[in-house]
Amino acid sequence: MCSAKGCRAAAVWVLAWNNPKIHTPERRKTWLACEEHREHLSQFLGVRGFLKDVVLLKEWEEREGPA
Repeated sequence: MCSAKGCRAAAVWVLAWNNPKIHTPERRKTWLACEEHREHLSQFLGVRGFLKDVVLLKEWEEREGPA
């Protein structure tokens, strides 16, 4: 499910991020995004310098294994 507030749409994207003030450099937190909210959530994280990667959910699961 999308991580955008109030959204109940199916997630399509994984936004991998890291807050360098509290996380080690290799740590990746994730938000899930539907098509509609991918850009908004990416911009929110990007402005703060947190966004590290945006990957299709299917590719993320293949690479990292199911959450």
